[in-house]
Amino acid sequence: MKKIKYILAGFLMMGCIYTQAQTPKGSVLIKNATVLTVTNGTLEGTDVLVENGIIKKIGKNLRAANIETIDASGKYLMPGIIDAHSHVALDAVNEATAPITSEVKMADVVNPYDIGLYRALAGGVTISHAMHGSANAIGGQNITLKHRYGTSNPEDLYMKEAPRTIKFALGENPTRVHGRGNGIQPRTRMGVEAIIRNGFNEAIQYKKTWEAYENALKQKGATPVPPNYDSRLQTLVDILDGEVIIHCHSYRADEIYALINTCRDFGIKNIVFSHVNEGFKVAPELAEYTMGASVFADWWAYKFEVYYSTAYNAAILTENGVITSINSDSGELIRHLYHEAGKAQRYGELNDEQTLALITINPAKQLGIADKVGSIEEGKQADLVIFNEHPLSVYAIPQMTFVDGVKYFDINQDSDDMRLKVSASEAVEPIFLKEHDHKCMHGVDFFFTNFGRSLFDHSH
Repeated sequence: MKKIKYILAGFLMMGCIYTQAQTPKGSVLIKNATVLTVTNGTLEGTDVLVENGIIKKIGKNLRAANIETIDASGKYLMPGIIDAHSHVALDAVNEATAPITSEVKMADVVNPYDIGLYRALAGGVTISHAMHGSANAIGGQNITLKHRYGTSNPEDLYMKEAPRTIKFALGENPTRVHGRGNGIQPRTRMGVEAIIRNGFNEAIQYKKTWEAYENALKQKGATPVPPNYDSRLQTLVDILDGEVIIHCHSYRADEIYALINTCRDFGIKNIVFSHVNEGFKVAPELAEYTMGASVFADWWAYKFEVYYSTAYNAAILTENGVITSINSDSGELIRHLYHEAGKAQRYGELNDEQTLALITINPAKQLGIADKVGSIEEGKQADLVIFNEHPLSVYAIPQMTFVDGVKYFDINQDSDDMRLKVSASEAVEPIFLKEHDHKCMHGVDFFFTNFGRSLFDHSH
């Protein structure tokens, strides 16, 4: 009898652990809102019913028992905003020790206590793409995060349904860190392309070695010795096999087109270009050969290679059929992405649906999650934001933000201090070469060489 009790207690304990491991899902009925679906137009005076984190029903005069009901009369409901290029909630950004570091994973350094997550929620952002930095030609693997702020478990933030992605970088950042900083390839843009091509070719040989081993295993009586497993090369093999989406830091049209050609040579179709300040020059090529471009609204001229751009960039790309999104690359700008999208409308005269798509369904497509989020549709995950005004108005302020139907931000219940963990003795970050407020080069010790120091030693 005691043995049976112990067994039942064990199953009960396992059940409790399993329950605790599930990310929370909420149920709510939002009534009488102006619903900006993004994909199916604007619905006036409409209700949205959410059950267990999923949009169950969209319509008028909906009813539901025993769940919270929110009257959104006079307010606007839109999908949660998605940032396709972010470094929020990361304790480290760059592994600048080699031109290729595809074995490292940003999932290993997610910090659930980062107050930036809550600030993003206050700006209506429900998902961010936590990326490796731009120190390497081929950097680390990124992680897509849902902003479930309040947990102490990093894995609760992972959007486990999202495909794998990886960071590439072109231009001055990898050439400065490696070529000029360490005296190794790449030192030039052609060196960056060579690094990427060489990496892919090495991965092809690695794959062939494993295929030969697996074929040898099929022979009767054979005892072949398995090759050494290499996480770096295996990740490159996965890219070649279409299992990983490339998100590539880029500025100039020549380097963008060069990597497009490299990817075409290797049969790679899953690539998104980030920043893409001169993307308008190669818009047809981006539309034909890539998964899109994630751009700044009007951020340029902060260093030489990005001196030239235009505030019409997002509109030109959109009108040329490029899947275009607006990204932040900043813990501050992430709170204002609806304003950043509005700039594209101001300059490029995009309509409301095109403009809102820049921060919802389009970044969802670039991250491979558009079947789950990015628009208000029945069956999709309930990542939602209520605004007091139309989100493209300069007077718009997010009122409530929901992730999986759970309310994580409410302007009327906003505590004075939402920080869960603050260190009074935390050391000030060491100085690093700062291009602007984004963190793509965070953690790169550029000043360890005389070259780096000499930039600031002159007296004029």
